[in-house]
Amino acid sequence: MLSDMRPSYALSPIPVSVLVVTKNEEARIADCLRALQDFGEVIIVDSHSKDQTCCEAAKNGARVVSFQWNGQYPKKRQWCLDHLELKFDWVFFVDADEIVSTVLIDEIRSLFLEHEPEEAGFFITGRYQIGGRLLRFGIPNNKIALFHKSKMKFPVVDDLDLLGMGEIEGHYQPVCLEKDGKIGALRSYLVHLALEDERAWAFRHEKYAMWEAGMNRKQAWPQDPVRWREIVKSFLRRSRYRAEIIYFLGYFLRFGFLDGKAGLKLATFKYKYYRRISSIT
Repeated sequence: MLSDMRPSYALSPIPVSVLVVTKNEEARIADCLRALQDFGEVIIVDSHSKDQTCCEAAKNGARVVSFQWNGQYPKKRQWCLDHLELKFDWVFFVDADEIVSTVLIDEIRSLFLEHEPEEAGFFITGRYQIGGRLLRFGIPNNKIALFHKSKMKFPVVDDLDLLGMGEIEGHYQPVCLEKDGKIGALRSYLVHLALEDERAWAFRHEKYAMWEAGMNRKQAWPQDPVRWREIVKSFLRRSRYRAEIIYFLGYFLRFGFLDGKAGLKLATFKYKYYRRISSIT
């Protein structure tokens, strides 16, 4: 158990609807949901799981909604925004393999103490946890996971004919609907449970790699809402040495080696993933 995963004693629920998209997540969903009890609404959007995901979700107080994808847009997350009756205007997308830390809960609560934030949304950092160890270094995952449902949307991209394409929006950010919409960044983090099942990770990332290689060929990526991120991503997607650059940045320049065997494991698996994309392209 992480030291900062302490219980929160705030009285009022946070005015945010948490959306957790699932499929066969029985083993992880209870831990994910137990960390979300401070939020005013928690909804599981499940793609016909064959295990006890929905039962576990209901036992932990979540509302369960069934989702059947029709093979077209909107995909799963945008479908939630378009079709679910939500209690709040602000939504927080959390994956079943993520645990929201108490420090992040406290920071999100502080955003709503006096009035709603002016920003359209916020980047949130995902720190990897491998084998029970929370990694402190390397390159974390940053995504816009908390946003106002009327100010942002997931873009439609030209990927429906790509191998590896799935029902959930891929590795890109939602976009602002307002021209001058502001995107903030929270200081605190959520925990991303990584590489618990290496075979499952490899299978899932093989599909991701096929999809990402197809997105590169089509140049179908939507623009990142942050200019410097867009420049870096565009450069890396074009580079023959993307895998090597990311490995060097994460393991050496961002001190991933200080996380010991877990840091080396993450850097190695990421390297293999990006090398696979290059081999397909």
